[in-house]
Amino acid sequence: MDAQRNIVLFGFMGTGKTAVGQAAAKRLGMTYVDLDDLIEAREGTTISDIFATHGEPYFRRVESEVAAEAVRLEHHVIATGGGVVLNEQNVHTLEQTGVGICLNAAPEEIFDRVKDQTHRPLLDVEDPPGEIRRLLALRAPFYARVSHQIDTTGKPIEAVVDEVVTVWRGESQ
Repeated sequence: MDAQRNIVLFGFMGTGKTAVGQAAAKRLGMTYVDLDDLIEAREGTTISDIFATHGEPYFRRVESEVAAEAVRLEHHVIATGGGVVLNEQNVHTLEQTGVGICLNAAPEEIFDRVKDQTHRPLLDVEDPPGEIRRLLALRAPFYARVSHQIDTTGKPIEAVVDEVVTVWRGESQ
């Protein structure tokens, strides 16, 4: 098994990338990293502030640069931002050194998971559940590009981690 191969978690907000990523990293003795955290450290401010100050196109450009830098990592579980898939090159780049897994969930469950969070700039709208459905529909073809898909709807974190580890072991041999 190629123990240096990363696990790269893609998916919409609220699908479990952070919780699953942290648990998978702990189980496998890997290092967990969130691309959004790397972006915030690089920019010296929050994602919400980047969106408010510079706009989404600027954020997406920085996100792509950070994704390109992440290929130097080894033995990491990398959680990406929900929109990283909008640039097909990001998926291709990240899957060069890692097993790409897209976490999915039903729109209602996503809303339930994120409704109390204040750091979701794309949901700062009048109808967040409707926006989740709209964005999921828009991004579905992009998420489908990721090599592996796991539905997290109604599943405990450890069950999803089991699936992630199984996929990673199967692809890293």
